[in-house]
Amino acid sequence: MWVLGLTGGIGSGKSAASDYFAKLGIVVVDADIVAREVVEPGQPAWQAIREHFGPEVLQADGSLNRAWLRQKVFAEPAERQWLEQQTHPRIRDSIIRQLQQAQSPYAILSSPLLFESGQAQLTARTLLIDVPEDVQLQRASARDGNDAEQIRRIMAAQLSRQERRARADDLVDNSGSLEQLYAQLQGLHERYLNYARR
Repeated sequence: MWVLGLTGGIGSGKSAASDYFAKLGIVVVDADIVAREVVEPGQPAWQAIREHFGPEVLQADGSLNRAWLRQKVFAEPAERQWLEQQTHPRIRDSIIRQLQQAQSPYAILSSPLLFESGQAQLTARTLLIDVPEDVQLQRASARDGNDAEQIRRIMAAQLSRQERRARADDLVDNSGSLEQLYAQLQGLHERYLNYARR
């Protein structure tokens, strides 16, 4: 299976891009969704997190209190490292399994941490959805209702825009309209179909 890695910083429009590819019939494995699945109540990672952080990390229904956990791990790098050691190997195994089961001309691995997590190794080519950092901040604030400081911390934990641009094989500028984004993606889709046929 020929796999495209799709990435972009918070607020870049990566989800809009993956939704577009999905409408074209391409299987998209979203690392964020897989990351949520591996920490569902009863899963081994969920049990480890509960034991490590205590009852504060859980909501009344037993699911993780993501807002609490996010603040904790972005404030304490050692805790973030511990959490990643629990979740990343499980996420990777699930991603590989889902990509292998994909029934489309090619498959997409959509991941905000494609390069940071080593998930780019699972792909034949990478596509970066890119916007200037001020646009990221503005869009992410409007979408999530997070304060600017929280978004800056998330951005700081991701690769810098320059590093992502240097590592990506293909780059789409998403500072314009959705129509402009889709026009760029359509052209790339044709190229990816050709790569996948080889």
